[in-house]
Amino acid sequence: MGQDVANKNGFNQSVPQWIQSLSRVKLLEVISSPDGPLARQVIEQADLIRSETMGAEVHLRGLVEFSNYCRNNCLYCGLRRDNRQISRYRMSPAEIIQAAEHGAQLGYKTVVLQSGEDPAFSGEIMAEIIREIKKLGLVVTLSMGEREPQEYQLWRDAGAERYLMRHETADEALYDRLHPGQTLAKRIFLLKTLKSLNYQVGTGFMVGLPGQTAETLLADLDLARQLEAEMVGIGPFIPHPSTPLGKDPGGTLEQTCIMVALIRIFLPYALIPATTALGSISTLGRESALRAGANVVMPNLTPRIHRADYQIYPGKICLGEEAAECRGCITRRITDIGRTVSDGPGHHPKWSPGS
Repeated sequence: MGQDVANKNGFNQSVPQWIQSLSRVKLLEVISSPDGPLARQVIEQADLIRSETMGAEVHLRGLVEFSNYCRNNCLYCGLRRDNRQISRYRMSPAEIIQAAEHGAQLGYKTVVLQSGEDPAFSGEIMAEIIREIKKLGLVVTLSMGEREPQEYQLWRDAGAERYLMRHETADEALYDRLHPGQTLAKRIFLLKTLKSLNYQVGTGFMVGLPGQTAETLLADLDLARQLEAEMVGIGPFIPHPSTPLGKDPGGTLEQTCIMVALIRIFLPYALIPATTALGSISTLGRESALRAGANVVMPNLTPRIHRADYQIYPGKICLGEEAAECRGCITRRITDIGRTVSDGPGHHPKWSPGS
């Protein structure tokens, strides 16, 4: 990191010189003062970079949260194993495929299958689900946490093109404290394994975690750059009352948006979501992220009967809407800020299926 951050990443030459030569000190200043004048300039330039590298299109991903069982006990997550206040559910393979089919009928090109780390969904079960969904002409993104490398290979062979697994924090000590029984080294190893299998790999992190510093967030940016992540999800920490961190303060819109802007600068061609978590802490949170460099939104396709029980954090928006309502609402929001909804698969521009 340090001098000439932008030049190392092949930025368009129209990016102003001041942003091409951001020093470590200046980056820390921007992160520490997310509502300051320098931060506002960074957000403006990130949006310009997004426009030049990725255009005006926003890619929609239909999200199916198919199980809220989790074997892990992460301190911040409402799905944690020891949370007895949550009603657990698992969708059947037929229900998952039906939800994906509904998404295809609504015009989605990608379905995201997300769950807690639930061992009930074996490698073979998921491979068969993927194969059936591929028959619908959909791109398949998986977000199921840490699994065996051979399972990742099985799912890639079945047709899955993308895998999302946020590293959450690049601070090893903080990672260990937040994720009992897990290690950052293993998470990074698995992300690199996914890259080697030619997945489009998504990492990311939370903003506002207890114990997090500007140095930590700068390390998060650098890790995403080192991984050459095709996708980077950044959302605010939202404390869940049924977790050990339930009384801690959460992350803010401004903190999160400046990190979205900086990751656009670090990885100009990345697919960056305007997260539902941002929309949950601010009415126009997703629009703010889109204006800071984001270009993906993930409306919910989970059947309404299960949505309220997928409680990673409280106060989640759109729990009572039908999938068609979500599709129409987000389309209006995107066009209202002068952007367009993509009608393509929305792959990373430098990814090749057969490479």
